[in-house]
Amino acid sequence: MMSAYPLRRSCKEVSALLIAREDRDLPLRDRLALRLHLAMCEACPRFERQVLTMRNAMKQWRQYANDPVDREN
Repeated sequence: MMSAYPLRRSCKEVSALLIAREDRDLPLRDRLALRLHLAMCEACPRFERQVLTMRNAMKQWRQYANDPVDREN
């Protein structure tokens, strides 16, 4: 049976999609549902910003870790 609101997602489902989006491309239906939810929810955009902050921090850490400069001097 098809849901009356096929693009409606709970905050729990959206948080899982935000995490999954870091590892793979989401199908169009999930991307649309994610956008719709983020436009209506107050808390989930904050979580999205936290995920993006962590992604950027990890990217900077990887660059720092791969930097061949001697850090002991």
